Amino acid sequence: MKGAGGSDGGVGQFFIGLVMMCAGFYMLFKAIDVSSSFGMGARVFGWSGYGGSYGVSGGMILVPFVFGVGMVFYKAGSYLGWTLAIGSLAALLFGVITSVNFSLRSMSAFDLLVILVLAVGGLGLFLRSLR
Repeated sequence: MKGAGGSDGGVGQFFIGLVMMCAGFYMLFKAIDVSSSFGMGARVFGWSGYGGSYGVSGGMILVPFVFGVGMVFYKAGSYLGWTLAIGSLAALLFGVITSVNFSLRSMSAFDLLVILVLAVGGLGLFLRSLR
């Protein structure tokens, strides 16, 4: 009988590694806080130059979107309208994604080591069983 990965044996390593890996990555993802700095008046994109700091807010991105939608409703084949509408939505989506902040909750070194050993050790056992 062939085991995991088509080799002899390895079924026990496969399931132990899978359980360890799932538990470790679950604990790791539970320890990560996700926040966003995107909000009313917040800058989606910003740059500095010419002695000042400049930014583009979410509302400034929606102005070309509205014009693009109006152009598309007026004439559906308008390349400029489609470009404005899709480009504005892409810029807004990009701005929202780039404003996401990840931080690791404070925990003891033992907790972090347990999480890493479970996640990476389980991944190692899982991949070794497939060999």
